[in-house]
Amino acid sequence: MRRRSALLAVPALLLTAAGCGGSDNKSGSATASPTTPAAPATPTTPGTTGTPSAQIVPGPVPGITAGKGFGQKPTIAKGTIAPSPDLAVKTVVQGRGPAIAGGDYVQVNYLGQIWDTAKVFDTSFGRGPFTTVIGQGQVIPGWDEALIGRKTGTRLELAVPPALGYGTSGNPQAGIKGTDTMVFVIDVLNRFDGKSSATGKPVPQKNTALPTVGTATDGSRPSVKIPKGAKPPAKLVAEYVLEGDGPAVKSGDTVLAQYQGLLWTTGKEFDSSYSHGQLAPLELDKLIPGWQQGLVGKKANSRVLLVTPPALGYGSQPPSGSGIPANATLVFTLDILAVM
Repeated sequence: MRRRSALLAVPALLLTAAGCGGSDNKSGSATASPTTPAAPATPTTPGTTGTPSAQIVPGPVPGITAGKGFGQKPTIAKGTIAPSPDLAVKTVVQGRGPAIAGGDYVQVNYLGQIWDTAKVFDTSFGRGPFTTVIGQGQVIPGWDEALIGRKTGTRLELAVPPALGYGTSGNPQAGIKGTDTMVFVIDVLNRFDGKSSATGKPVPQKNTALPTVGTATDGSRPSVKIPKGAKPPAKLVAEYVLEGDGPAVKSGDTVLAQYQGLLWTTGKEFDSSYSHGQLAPLELDKLIPGWQQGLVGKKANSRVLLVTPPALGYGSQPPSGSGIPANATLVFTLDILAVM
């Protein structure tokens, strides 16, 4: 199931600085395609059909017959009675982590099946977690309604009526009819907001010719100390500041990130997610070449220092109004919160 291709709000400079222009568009023109989270390759990821208000009831939901623990792939029984016309939500495991608010990104594992037949139409178990924004119409309304206020570490079971799923048209590609109630088991693994940081293990910063980056993980903007009078490196630098244990970034991935960009010569910031107060879903294929090359292979939950020479940044034609001079070496810190 595919999400509507509505645009997420993005920082003003995201299309013209750190989060814009692939290798064929170094000018970073404002006409570059906006960044939106890429849907997983499967065509059966929860989608969106609008946001009708929902009354949440505690059941009925079918029983979980195997894989009952958090993190285990569940097996769900077929529904044997009529489902509720309202959104049914049962807390199977109560988490103790931070609660989800509208606009937060969540990382979940899930399994979805049809109420009447128990046919599984999609699951992330075994494929890898799914990360999306909640409360912004990027997933089916049943998910938006059910996940708000839930804590990380929680397992939910949902029975989503058609009005809060795909409506009367259903999703024929996924085998979902317009009259089908969908059943989901969702494990809430993590949630991210504008105050999130990578929390990987600090890596010694031994090269005194490179900027020194702070290792605080409290969501604040990392400190960056650029060595005075040092000549900028001629080649791309991409080094861990904090090394996480998440999946490695691959070419073509979308990453959920906190970032800042500074000028080597002055240390002046020209763009950051911290200034905008929101996270940035970044498609690697639409970033400057230095980011495309430097982020591949880096692991989620890491903080990375990128020093980008002009040839891998904006060269002699920086974006108008960006505050980036021609032929500038750029310094970035990037917290990779999740691979989307």
